[in-house]
Amino acid sequence: MSKKDKKTSKVQEEEVAVKEKEATTETPISEATEEQPDEMTQLRDAVNKEKERYLRLFADFENYKKRTGKERVELFKTAGQDVMVSLLPVLDDFDRALKEIEKSDDDVLFQGVTLISNKLRETLRAKGLEPVGTQQGDTFDSEIHEAVTQIPAPNDDMKGKIIDVIEKGYTLGEKIIRYPKVVIGQ
Repeated sequence: MSKKDKKTSKVQEEEVAVKEKEATTETPISEATEEQPDEMTQLRDAVNKEKERYLRLFADFENYKKRTGKERVELFKTAGQDVMVSLLPVLDDFDRALKEIEKSDDDVLFQGVTLISNKLRETLRAKGLEPVGTQQGDTFDSEIHEAVTQIPAPNDDMKGKIIDVIEKGYTLGEKIIRYPKVVIGQ
């Protein structure tokens, strides 16, 4: 072969190589464009799934914060419940003492014990302790009263009603810590 033939054959080989290269690069481009919508759809689906997962996780976290906040407030409201329950007999003793001192003629003693009793009650009320408003003649409610005994009603109007309150009941916040003990008529 002559030099001229070698050059032309070399040029032809290069052209064929370039054409093959272009053909191979064109094929992946066309394949890539065909695969691209599938890949994009998969990516969009993945992003949507992650967004949904994030929203659910965020909602769970918000619910957790609300629940723990509510539990914390409830804990603070009833934190002193043990102390309050242990002071209830002291309040009962004050009531009994005031009834007995009232029978005596010593007004100064009665006033002194009344002042101390009122101071203790106001301090406990400031901490959330409230007496249950149960009185003679109220209708008996098993949800808030504890029936100690039943006696024959003095008249028909008192049937199913409270005849006597033996022990006062108390609430701490909205929770009853001691139910009032009552006698009901039957």
